[in-house]
Amino acid sequence: MASLSRSRRSQVTNYWPGFVDALSSLLLVIIFLLSLFMLTQFFLGQEIQGKDTAMSKLNSQIAELTDLLQMERSNNTDLTGNLATLQATLATTTADRDKLQSQIAGLGAGDTGKDAKIAGLTGDLAKQQDLTDEATAQVALLNQQLAALRTQIGALEQALNASETAATESKTQVADLGRRLNVALAQRVQDLSQYRSDFFGRLRKILEGRADVQVVGDRFVFQSEVLFPPGDATVSAEGTAALAKLADAIKQLQGEIPADINWVLRIDGHTDKRPINTPEFPSNWELSAARAIAVTKYLVAAGVSAQHLVAAGFGDSRPIDPGDTDEAYAKNRRIEFKLTDG
Repeated sequence: MASLSRSRRSQVTNYWPGFVDALSSLLLVIIFLLSLFMLTQFFLGQEIQGKDTAMSKLNSQIAELTDLLQMERSNNTDLTGNLATLQATLATTTADRDKLQSQIAGLGAGDTGKDAKIAGLTGDLAKQQDLTDEATAQVALLNQQLAALRTQIGALEQALNASETAATESKTQVADLGRRLNVALAQRVQDLSQYRSDFFGRLRKILEGRADVQVVGDRFVFQSEVLFPPGDATVSAEGTAALAKLADAIKQLQGEIPADINWVLRIDGHTDKRPINTPEFPSNWELSAARAIAVTKYLVAAGVSAQHLVAAGFGDSRPIDPGDTDEAYAKNRRIEFKLTDG
């Protein structure tokens, strides 16, 4: 009867561990996505900061060019006014000269009084001619200065337009950089998820039929008894055979994942809540950590790259079954393997 009762209890399906594993998997996925989001924001912030600096310089140059353009336009206005004044003066002088020439032509020769008038008018005409020549020279100089000023204004306008175009292109590049960075990170997440799925699918085929080894969500779980004797951190002969298959799968995985995708296989040691106090293991923390490290060392010796392995000991702090039965204790004594980002 006792044997029949134990058989019935073993057939009862316990859904609680699966529910806890599902929640843990969901939490890990959320943490993973949040980490990627923070990395995205960090790198994007660095790029945008550099673009903002360039934008500030361009805006400063645009402001300087705008000030210079206003100054040149003001000078252009002044020169145009001076030119108009000189042209008016030249016109008046030319009219006076023509009037004197008419008066000289109207006077006859041989009269002493007339000769004196002619001499006086001729002197006045010479003075007016000098003024006309001086005004003409000033007008020519002002025309040259005005032409040079217009050339400078054209060059400043071209420089201003070029700066504004560069500023617009810089803003477009910042937006495009952010979009491409988000796409790249999303692709990396998708790639790692695909490799994780392939890896666990491969392990399921390798270790199928073993009740003491399970794939739960994003974790691959070995019961401690598969790998270690009770209260010990030395890998047993049975554990060596199981880890050898695992090492082959990991080595195949690290040959398939591209070098630009950061990933690690985290090896977590867990114990049940019954205390241990030996010279070698003063507490469950030391025992769980020692077991995780022992598995890590074995995988490295089998050819797995150490840069893709992380060992962690959790003691009895994360039980999957809170009960106080031998069955609950057995479930909580475990080694978990988690493939995640580096």
